[in-house]
Amino acid sequence: MASGGIILAPNIISCSEDDNVQIEYDESQLTVQNFSYGVASFDPSDSGVIIWTRYTTANVEIIWEVSTQSDFSSILRTGKITTETFRDNTLAIELTELEADQKLYYRFISTSDNSISVVGETITLPTDATQAKLAVCSCSNYQAGLFNAYDAMANSDADIIVHLGDYFYEYGAGGYGSTAENAFLNRSHEPEGEIISLDDYRTRYKQYRSDASLQLAHQKKPFICVWDDHEIANDTYKEGAENHDEATEGSFEVRKQNALQAYSEFLPFSRISADDNSLIYRSVNIGNLVNLVLMDTRLIGRDKQLSITDYFTATGFDAVAFQTALSDPNRSILGTEQRDWVISEIGNSSAKWQVLGQQVLMGKMNVPAELLTAFGSPNFAAILTELVTIKLRHLNNDPTLTPEEIARVTSVIPYNLDAWDGYPVDREIIYGALNGKKIITLAGDTHNAWQNTLIAADGSEVGIELATSSVSSPGFETYLGATVTPELIAGFQEAMTTLIDNLNYFDASRRGFMMTTFTTTEVTSEWIFVDTLLSTSYSTEVGYTYSYS
Repeated sequence: MASGGIILAPNIISCSEDDNVQIEYDESQLTVQNFSYGVASFDPSDSGVIIWTRYTTANVEIIWEVSTQSDFSSILRTGKITTETFRDNTLAIELTELEADQKLYYRFISTSDNSISVVGETITLPTDATQAKLAVCSCSNYQAGLFNAYDAMANSDADIIVHLGDYFYEYGAGGYGSTAENAFLNRSHEPEGEIISLDDYRTRYKQYRSDASLQLAHQKKPFICVWDDHEIANDTYKEGAENHDEATEGSFEVRKQNALQAYSEFLPFSRISADDNSLIYRSVNIGNLVNLVLMDTRLIGRDKQLSITDYFTATGFDAVAFQTALSDPNRSILGTEQRDWVISEIGNSSAKWQVLGQQVLMGKMNVPAELLTAFGSPNFAAILTELVTIKLRHLNNDPTLTPEEIARVTSVIPYNLDAWDGYPVDREIIYGALNGKKIITLAGDTHNAWQNTLIAADGSEVGIELATSSVSSPGFETYLGATVTPELIAGFQEAMTTLIDNLNYFDASRRGFMMTTFTTTEVTSEWIFVDTLLSTSYSTEVGYTYSYS
């Protein structure tokens, strides 16, 4: 088996033959209890969906029910399943052979102690859709603040929540995301240390799933999820991670297996392969309107990231060595098998919109080289202002510009080699195989909101990128110095859209999600932000709206 022999927790398959199962109990005796982490549903299709819960103890028979009525006056599908310690008492039933375009309700019951779960709501997809509304999110850090963005998504009119990864963070208590300002919320990570063992990962999932806002989002909307790095460790690649030290933390393969087993227990997904159930990449056809191609840019095929600091020498930046490494055709972010699958999925789809649901920015984010070395320095703001001024003069063909000034804004390098900018060969192979089809890329990972035009190496436009802010993880505002003012943030945002070609929108400081609506004629994306992470009394606003046809 591939990927180090990783074995994920299986989903229990339910087909139409379960329709006639009769189960007796007295509903008047049931109490909502012992399903402490709520309910959830995942990966809807036009004929099925996965329903989920977790019960408190093992070796208990649980009844599950699905209905088209919220009062369960008639039962569409029902069955029994026993909780087991090998999957931490989580239950995932993959319902198949359902009718398309249905609103469904589901619940779980234990007659051993007269327990019942809350009622979950989910859907099956239509076979022919004229609209699809996706709430797109990523990067939820429990100890960085409240999950108001999840609450907003739960109460929205989204059909599906698409989670692009960093569902949780592996860091220990008091680390990343914790501040003096949010300490009163008492949301320090559990367990206290960095998570490594299977029990550690399970405990962290249970802490996150204890959050009322996240529970509500899962209860009200089906999720489609892919993992990013923090579900395992920061800046993961196929053989290791920046935040993993084998000398002190043991085998990375063992840690990865622990992480992915816990992931499959709490965030189950439909498997693309019966032979290798560690493959999370898959596609979802939403009514032949949206072909949502879910990709794994993190684990299955990613080679180790380049480090820009390796190319700064005593005599300056070694651009030749850097470009040689960057353009190495043997380096990949996807791996050959997945890359070929992505190209095939797009090429064979007749859906109106080809949408890549994946983790990291695909758009080219090249910044003046001197900006990277100046970032965080006391002179950063002055240097940024100088570069913007020169860039605007250059765009206006100012004949008084010196060659040295022009070089300052045209000598550019990628700011984030963990993104597709660090793997341009794979990116160009995909662009070159589109055969005239335009793509829409959904991205997360950066904690900030972006909108890019996707441009191939030959200068042709191949699509657009819509990148969501984080649910709660801090963004660029934490790196702009000790005194961050609205004016400084606004100036930084404007500078970035000026200095980075084909970057049309950037928000550096607000938390939230994207609401992206697909119709037969256009795509409209709204970047929705919450005004606070420190109180359950919050408001939302649309920070930017973009339409594409």
